Amino acid sequence: MKVLVTGGAGFIGSHTVDALMDRGYDVTILDSLEKPVHLKGKPDYLNPKAGFIQADVRSRNDMLNALDGAEAVIHLAAYQDYLPDFSKFFSVNSVATALIYELIVEKKLPIKKVVVASSQAVYGEGKYLCDKDGIVYPDIRPESQLRAGDWDIKCPVCGEKAQHQLTDESVVNPQNQYAVSKYTQELISLNLGRRYEIPTACLRYSIVQGPRQSFYNAYSGACRIFCLNMYFDRQPTVYEDGESLRDYINIQDVVDANLLVLEKPEADFGVFNVGGGRAYTVVEFAKIVAERFRKDIEPKIPGYYRFGDTRHIFSDISALESLGWKPKVSIEKSVDDYINYLNEQTDVEDILDYAEKKMKTLNVVREARK
Repeated sequence: MKVLVTGGAGFIGSHTVDALMDRGYDVTILDSLEKPVHLKGKPDYLNPKAGFIQADVRSRNDMLNALDGAEAVIHLAAYQDYLPDFSKFFSVNSVATALIYELIVEKKLPIKKVVVASSQAVYGEGKYLCDKDGIVYPDIRPESQLRAGDWDIKCPVCGEKAQHQLTDESVVNPQNQYAVSKYTQELISLNLGRRYEIPTACLRYSIVQGPRQSFYNAYSGACRIFCLNMYFDRQPTVYEDGESLRDYINIQDVVDANLLVLEKPEADFGVFNVGGGRAYTVVEFAKIVAERFRKDIEPKIPGYYRFGDTRHIFSDISALESLGWKPKVSIEKSVDDYINYLNEQTDVEDILDYAEKKMKTLNVVREARK
């Protein structure tokens, strides 16, 4: 079977390509190699046996060329950042997804399955329990609350502190431009897929970790940020009070999920969380990274926050587990793998100051006034 992997030169994409080829699939990569993620051009870790097309997923002609002969698509290409260039999120994420289905329908392409990468971000704050009002789904915390250094989630009904719960796939509440664009990808792909009988599955990834994650993207997650700080013997900055809960998942577990829903008809027209099965506070994770580096460096907690961040998010993975998948790789192994990858590099630049200053200049990172 020939599979097109959009975003196949990226972190998740390249590992997925490797796994597909190990199973005997014929794979074509379509990737724009956009900076800053691919600051130095085409990465040398790409599988040389895969076909490669450098193109924008929004290009009709290039996408049609890439789909030629394909029987399945794993759609991983996306724009993600904290930048306020709102239209780009929808142009790259939403419009490109619609284009894939448009071409399949218009050209009557023999696509047997489309797998679409979504994100845990679609939940916003996710599910909470209020002692008075039961299950609630809070909206984004107001700026006035964050500016005052009050980090807790409040019940939207009574205003009292609410307790975080495991979040399943049933209710979404996207709160930033990236999250909204990812949810629109789901709506486009699932609705058009059902209407035109194109089997489709969507995967909502938690925070994915492992080697090949870009050093140069300000959006990239905690593992990359904390590891780079340890590498340069610097104190990592932790936002808010460091007690936010996060759900981390290893890249190999994500690849296993990608291939499972590609190959299982039972996944058709489903949406599935892909998470690690355990939540960690950001401070806990920072300490794990320091321990794996064997360095005694504590994080600093200066009271900064990223406007639009969720307080807590932890995905319920039981739906995907019911198909036979489960996370297998420990968080310590994820960190070790990234450290090994980092140590293999010969030209890693200290870009941490640049990334932090850029986000402050754009008013993404803000300071609480207690």
